[in-house]
Amino acid sequence: MRQSILVIDDSRTITSLVIARLKEEAVDVLASNDGRKGFELARVLEPDLILLDVEMPVADGYTICKQLKSDPKTMNIPVVFLTGATSSEEKIKGLDLGAIDYITKPFDPAELRARVRASLRTKFLLDLLAKKAQIDGLTGLWNRGHFDQRLSSEIALARRTGHPLACVMVDVDHFKQINDNHGHPTGDEVIRRVGQILCDCVRIEDVVCRYGGEEFAILMPNTTAERAAAVAQRMRRAIADGPMTIKQHTLNVTASFGVAAVASQHDSPVAHADQALYNAKRNGRNRVEVATIAAPAIDPAA
Repeated sequence: MRQSILVIDDSRTITSLVIARLKEEAVDVLASNDGRKGFELARVLEPDLILLDVEMPVADGYTICKQLKSDPKTMNIPVVFLTGATSSEEKIKGLDLGAIDYITKPFDPAELRARVRASLRTKFLLDLLAKKAQIDGLTGLWNRGHFDQRLSSEIALARRTGHPLACVMVDVDHFKQINDNHGHPTGDEVIRRVGQILCDCVRIEDVVCRYGGEEFAILMPNTTAERAAAVAQRMRRAIADGPMTIKQHTLNVTASFGVAAVASQHDSPVAHADQALYNAKRNGRNRVEVATIAAPAIDPAA
């Protein structure tokens, strides 16, 4: 996997030199010769590493570093200072602002590459840990924390663009009986297999999460409730059509589905999908129910 580096230095000679020295590395290098423009570029690109000059006109490297570490979009991007200064005080100042390393000009090419590699390794491992913290250990799917985070961003995007957003809530039917009759290891395997079936039925842009216990949640961007219901029917049939053979047990597993979509500027589809799921359970299980959402009231004074 290629990583990206942003060089922010007012000297075109330095930026060209850095790009030349790193051309054999498996990285994409971009450059900005203006501190403020470099900060905006960092917000847009969200690179894996920023090489930042200390001495720049208008806004110096310390100012830009402080801005980077104060912005949620860039605060976790490692910053390595490029500087001609060698005093401990200057280095301590930069490290206290959140930089992880210094490269002193004129830099040795081998040292530059080694420090860049070390910084990128650190970023890769931090990204891996952050991702692992949002992955469910049993199924390998995204977990509830990731779902909540993505839900907020997807709702905001749907409201801004006017595009539909659907949510599907899924619950394995009679799961307690599976655990009671066949044991928890068998129950765990049922959850894993149901999760895999759900993933096999959705698009790459859809977000499948283990919501908790035997319940799953799926976010489907750019999807109406009607279209999501059709996909949910396909999932339901895929789970119910064939018995699951787990060790010596043969189980007929089914699941119930609740579907809803964003209906207004102040609406979240999850509560409506959860109510639809409850209706599916109440109406016999192994079925798909779509939430009936009343149209928002019109203010006569508006």
